[in-house]
Amino acid sequence: MIYIGVTGWGDHDSLYPGQISSRDKLKEYAGHFPIVEVDTAFYAIQPTRNAEKWVNETPASFQFVVKAYQGMTGHIRGEIPFESKQAMFNAFKESLVPYIEANKLAMTLFQFPPWFACKRENVEYLRWCKREMGDIPCALEFRHQSWFAPQYRQKTLEFMQTEKWIHSICDEPQSGEGSIPTILKTTDPDKVLVRFHGRNVHGWQKRNAENWREVRYLYRYNQQELKEWADSIQTLAKESTNVYLLFNNNSGGDAADNAKEMMNLLHIEYDDLAPRQLGLF
Repeated sequence: MIYIGVTGWGDHDSLYPGQISSRDKLKEYAGHFPIVEVDTAFYAIQPTRNAEKWVNETPASFQFVVKAYQGMTGHIRGEIPFESKQAMFNAFKESLVPYIEANKLAMTLFQFPPWFACKRENVEYLRWCKREMGDIPCALEFRHQSWFAPQYRQKTLEFMQTEKWIHSICDEPQSGEGSIPTILKTTDPDKVLVRFHGRNVHGWQKRNAENWREVRYLYRYNQQELKEWADSIQTLAKESTNVYLLFNNNSGGDAADNAKEMMNLLHIEYDDLAPRQLGLF
């Protein structure tokens, strides 16, 4: 099965007819796509009442990819707002309970920062993370190129397979050590994740630019790029039972449109989506 969606549900104006309140957007979103990434979980561990609301607003077959809290992946360089790493992980796992009980958790996503390089202490931390998460399915996404340097590429993939990490394959700008190449390999027979970040090379690494966060994912995939990916996705579908595609190129509002184009290219129609609102025209 191939599942297609986008990251978050708030900023995709092309999906929502007329005036729609933010609290109602997920219900409308679920009429277009069968999965979504909960990116708000990266900025703060969400209270369970939020997950309960989101679970109740979506069809029975709807799936969530929940992004790991930034303190868990080393994005917070100073003190974490918890008494210990253990307490932080426990709080995050508690926030996942509503998804798990409703059978709506596709996976959690551990996206590590560009300074998380391939070295022994980081490998050990990944092992620790996976032990803490137990049986909860976890995807792993790197941002430091060293993990897929020629001398480490196969070892990294074998490590992910041994530790039962789902591979989060990336399509992103190639601009030095802070970006990784697209490695079309699965590490789990059941699930693989592909995230489309766009190919805006000039906006990717300019962290000091005033509008960096606004332009980082400013990119619209053209038909040829999507067709090439459609072929690769069919190959991945032979290696993993379930392929999850998430478009994150939404600085210019392109993610939802590209996701719809990919659905057309793959001739996918989902028959268990939520009913959509009807616009006036």
